Amino acid sequence: MPLDEALRVRGVDDSKKLSPKKREALAEEIARVARGYAIEEVSEKVIDEINILRATMLGMKRAVARLPFADMVLTDGNMTLDIPLPQRSIVKGDALVYSIGAASILAKVYRDRLMRAYAECYPEYGFERNAGYGTAEHIRAIREVGICEIHRRTFVTKFWDGRERTRPAAISSDTDTRS
Repeated sequence: MPLDEALRVRGVDDSKKLSPKKREALAEEIARVARGYAIEEVSEKVIDEINILRATMLGMKRAVARLPFADMVLTDGNMTLDIPLPQRSIVKGDALVYSIGAASILAKVYRDRLMRAYAECYPEYGFERNAGYGTAEHIRAIREVGICEIHRRTFVTKFWDGRERTRPAAISSDTDTRS
């Protein structure tokens, strides 16, 4: 994000603290003023292979590699990425650091849009409401219908009976970059 105070996007905070409507508006403004950003997806198959934490770090590493430039990397939480740049992890960084909060908004809006698209292919799971999280509604749908191709097997092990949907549908996933 630009350091110039005049370009600062007002209202940036931890994406989880903002309403969907506010996140959408902020994401548009953030994308407009950002010096650069990249969004990466890691497939459910890779997450199942390497675990969610390592997949998160892989996605972050890929996103950093796609940036047109980077002086330093700030991450939310407590992790160190295998990258050749200086970095700093900040617990609750999405609420405390402007650029981390902005990144959390872009990521959340991207994921929400992706889950709405998945909801059109898989309406029985309620992805437009639960965003793929383990809500009672989502778990009930998995128990009733089985899983679909986007479900992580490691996510569903406690409540899945082994059935898979017979009608797979695919969404093409595009990564987004801005320079």
